[in-house]
Amino acid sequence: MIQKFFNLIVNTSGQRLYDITEKTIKWIEKNNFNNGMLNMSIQHTSASLIVQENADPNVQKDLINYFDKLVPMNEELYIHSSEGKDDMPAHIKSALTNNQISLSIKESKLILGTWQGIYLFEHRLNRHKRTIVHHYIGN
Repeated sequence: MIQKFFNLIVNTSGQRLYDITEKTIKWIEKNNFNNGMLNMSIQHTSASLIVQENADPNVQKDLINYFDKLVPMNEELYIHSSEGKDDMPAHIKSALTNNQISLSIKESKLILGTWQGIYLFEHRLNRHKRTIVHHYIGN
């Protein structure tokens, strides 16, 4: 049984989904992981992690549009807005999604569906440096 950690740094350039699937797979391959669990955790409260369709980019646009309607960027609706109109909405969107996900690795392959990818979901409008901790436990 082994454990290994890796910090993936993602520089975002605004609100959208950033595909981190390939970088995660390369880390798995580089370390020759066989069977185990990968826990991924984002170290921020205004961005999140999701597993989502990777085939049609309109899915990503629809997700952003839906969340923007569900949690509008209107400073009059919130008490906390010290960093701008996207501040509190970003925290709410993060609370509604995931700050961590766990995925299986079987025979050195990350178990994802045919049309699934792993995404950092940036909820802020400006650039940010995001850290995603990868924690592998297995053999």
